[in-house]
Amino acid sequence: MQQPWDAMLTMSVVHFMAYPECINGTGPIAETVRELALDPFFGAAEVSWIKDPAERAKVRQIAEQSRLQLGYGGQAVLLTSKLSLNDLDPAGRKAAVEAMQRSIDEAAELGCKRLAFLTGPDPGDARRAEALDLLADSVTTLCRYGQEKGIGLTLETFDRDVDKKSLVGPSDMAAEFAARIRADYPDFGLLYDLSHLPLLRESVREALTTLKDYLVHIHVGNAVVTAGLPGYGDLHPRFGYPGGENDVPELVEFLEALINIGYFKSDVPTDKPVLTFEVKPYDDDTPELIVAHTKRTFKRAWAQL
Repeated sequence: MQQPWDAMLTMSVVHFMAYPECINGTGPIAETVRELALDPFFGAAEVSWIKDPAERAKVRQIAEQSRLQLGYGGQAVLLTSKLSLNDLDPAGRKAAVEAMQRSIDEAAELGCKRLAFLTGPDPGDARRAEALDLLADSVTTLCRYGQEKGIGLTLETFDRDVDKKSLVGPSDMAAEFAARIRADYPDFGLLYDLSHLPLLRESVREALTTLKDYLVHIHVGNAVVTAGLPGYGDLHPRFGYPGGENDVPELVEFLEALINIGYFKSDVPTDKPVLTFEVKPYDDDTPELIVAHTKRTFKRAWAQL
């Protein structure tokens, strides 16, 4: 590439994955966000719920002082609380919607522009259409609430039958669902994750071509798809992890496909298109080593474009 990467995209990292002690909304959140803010490689970070209001205020101050953009990952809230926006039980779905409304409030308080979320489990063929209708109702409610708070909504697609076993799901279904929501809320968008590509058994070109009109955010990471191996499932080990599917060659292919569909030139609701690394420490890994490893992996991949 003749153009430097930082002229084309904003580099980000999922904070609560790199620092998993923070995934439940507690822990050294401000301290670890500050570590990322001090690294000019990252122009953004994806945070999640922060239960202590004083800690939230610290995080916003750090972001403002360092010009670090913040995004909000509602996935952590839904997953750790075992909530589903397509729950067939009305009380369960109501609880999920209310949790995401609280997250939208937090996102606004933190100065975020968007909130990402995921669907609940797929109920199977017999009730899938019903679950999609319930999901659409939940998402419409949240989009309307988000508009009032200045927060756009982004749906991340997950695997259907390996780990999260989510309703959405395969890329063709995700595109159809996004078109349905965008009819009323044009700023609604999709998030695709390289680590979910092998879990969904999709090809890079097929998935990104299907989703290109709806993509507003990208995650990149690794996954182990062979049952019985360490790290099996949607656990985001570092690139090149033993038994994993993604390393530099796969990242090169993914970046090339993003360039080919025009993602880095697309009209997105952020200052520049965002590329977010989602990696988690395992074994003797530390967050600092994982972040350094991720940066070197990206630089090696970008140099081959």
